[in-house]
Amino acid sequence: MNRDPLWKYLMILAALIMGVLYSMPNIFGESPAVQISTAKNTSKLDPALLGQVETVLKQEKLGYEALFLDASGVKVRFANPDIQIKAKDVLQSKLGKDYVVALNLLSRSPVWLRSVGALPMYLGLDLRGGVHFLLQVDMKAALDKAAERYVGDFRTSLRKERIAYVGVTREGQTVQVRFSQAGDLAKAESIISKEFPDLTLKQADSGSEQLLIGSLNLPAQKRIQEFALKQNIQTLHNRVNELGVAEPIIQQQGADRVVVQLPGVQDTAKAKEILGRTATLEIRMVDEEKSDPTTLQNAAKGQVPLGDEFYVERNGIPVLVKKSVVLTGDYITDAGPGLDQQTGGSVVHVNFDGRGARIFKQITHENVGKRMAILLVEKGQAEVITAPVIREEIGGGRVQISGMANVQEATDVALLLRAGALAAPMDIIEERTVGPSMGEENIKRGIHSTLWGFAAITIFMMIYYMVFGTISVLALGINLLLLVAILSMLQATLTLPGLAAIALTLGMAIDANVLINERIREELRNGNTPQAAIHAGYERAFGTILDSNVTTLIAGLALFMFGTGPVKGFAVVHVLGIMTSMFSAILISRAIVNLVYGYRRKVIKLVIG
Repeated sequence: MNRDPLWKYLMILAALIMGVLYSMPNIFGESPAVQISTAKNTSKLDPALLGQVETVLKQEKLGYEALFLDASGVKVRFANPDIQIKAKDVLQSKLGKDYVVALNLLSRSPVWLRSVGALPMYLGLDLRGGVHFLLQVDMKAALDKAAERYVGDFRTSLRKERIAYVGVTREGQTVQVRFSQAGDLAKAESIISKEFPDLTLKQADSGSEQLLIGSLNLPAQKRIQEFALKQNIQTLHNRVNELGVAEPIIQQQGADRVVVQLPGVQDTAKAKEILGRTATLEIRMVDEEKSDPTTLQNAAKGQVPLGDEFYVERNGIPVLVKKSVVLTGDYITDAGPGLDQQTGGSVVHVNFDGRGARIFKQITHENVGKRMAILLVEKGQAEVITAPVIREEIGGGRVQISGMANVQEATDVALLLRAGALAAPMDIIEERTVGPSMGEENIKRGIHSTLWGFAAITIFMMIYYMVFGTISVLALGINLLLLVAILSMLQATLTLPGLAAIALTLGMAIDANVLINERIREELRNGNTPQAAIHAGYERAFGTILDSNVTTLIAGLALFMFGTGPVKGFAVVHVLGIMTSMFSAILISRAIVNLVYGYRRKVIKLVIG
C-alpha cells in the first residue's frame, strides 16, 4: 500500500543531486575583482595585456588570487575590496584611456562547478550594493531631431519633382518651406502630403512669400517618443556590459524615465560615462580635390584645409574627409555581421529605411568614381572604417561595409550600429549609491531571519508531530535547497523582497505537511490501521493542498505579470517556492514516510504525537 516504485526514488535522488550541485556556488560566494576591457568596442584585446597587467600589479606589490583572460576582457581577482580599489586606480593610470578598468565581482566556485554551469545567484542592488540612477529622456530633443530629418527629405522630394522653392528651415518642431508662387506651394503640398503622412500641413503668408508649415501629428509624436525610450533602454543594456555588471536592472518608469540599477558598481563616474556613450554611423565624401601628397602631409601636421577633417584609415592611409555629413545612422533599420562572397573577409551588412535608401541612391548616383568615407562615431571621436570608391549607383537600401579585421569586430560594429546610439539625450535626475557594507548587512539580516524561522518551525514540528514532524522538517530543508538551486540555475537576481519570499515559502510549505499530519491523526482516531491512515492522510489532504496552492499561484502570477521592480522579484521567488513546496511536501515527504513505514510487515503505532 505505502510503497513507491524505484523510478520515483531515482527521480527524487536526481533532484537532490541537482539541488546540491547548483546551490553549492552560493556557499563559495564572490570575491572582489577588476575587469579590464578596451575603450572601443571595435578594438580587440591584445593577449599581451595579460602580462602587462601582471607586471603592473607586481611593481605596485598588489597581491591577487587569480589573473585570466576571457571573452569580456582581462579579469583579476583579489582577496578584499581594499586591494581591489587600489588595483583599479593603479591599472587605470598605468594603462591609460585606451582601456576601461571597472570594479567587478567574480564567483569563487571551483572550475568544475563552473564548467557545468553552476553559478551563484545574482544579488540585487539592496544586497550587493551599487549605484542607482533615474534618467529622464529629453522627448523635445527627440521630436526636434525627427523634424530636422524632414528638412533634408523635403529638399530631396521638391528637387525630384522640380518644384521651385525659396528655402526649407526648421522652426522648433515644425518644418517651414517658403515659396514665391502660390502654384508651387499647392504642388508641394500635394506631393508632401502623400510622401509624409505623419505630417499635418497648413499654409501661411509671410509678406511676399507663401509658407507651407509641416508639423508632426499626435500619433507620430507618440510613436517617436516611444521609440526613443525603447531605443535608449536597448542602448543602455549594450553599454553597461563594460562595467562588468552581471545583472543590470534597466527598465522604463513612466512615460519618459528610465531606472538603471547597477549592482556591484561603486564607481559612479565611470557608470555615468558608460551610460552617456553613443555610437553612430556617418557617411561623408572624401575631398578628392585636396588629396595630393603635399596637402595630406600638411594636414597630418595640423594644417587641415577649411571644411575638411583629417583621418587615418585602418590600413594607415591618410585621408581628408569633408565635414558635411551626407547620411547618418539615424536611417539604419538593421545591421548584422557577414562575410564578403568575393574576398571571404568580415563585413557588416547595413539596411537603411526608405528615406535612407533614397538618399544613399542619390549620393552614389551623383558621385560615381569618387571616394566615400564611412565613419564610426563613438564618444565624440570619429574613425574612418573604410573609404571605398563608388563604382556604380547603389539602390535597395542595403550597404556592405568592408574593412573589418575579424568576425568579432564585425559583430561589435553591427551591434553599435543597430543599437549603439541614444535616440534622445538623457539627464540624470536622481542618483544614489548603496555601499557594499550596507548590502552585506542586508544579506546577514535576511539569512538570519530565514534561519531563525526555519529553526522555530523545526522545533515546533519535532515536538508536536515527533517522527512525522522530523520528516516534514527534512522535506522542508530539501524544499529550500531546491528553491535556491532553481534560482541559481535561472541566474535570477535576488533582492530583499526575494529573501522575504523565501521566508514566506517556508511557512507555506510546512502548512501542507501540517494538513497531511493532521489528516493522518484524524484517520487514526477513526480507527484505521497505521498503514491505512498514512495512505488516506496523503490522498485526502492532496485536494486541499492543491486548491490552496493553485489560488496562491494565481496571485503570484498576477504579481509577476503586472508588477515591476521589487514586486516582480518577490513574485518570481514566490511562484517558484510554491512549485518546490508542492514537490517536497507531497512527493518527497511521502517517499520518506514510505521508506520508514511502508516496508515493515506490521506497524503497531505511528509516532505522530
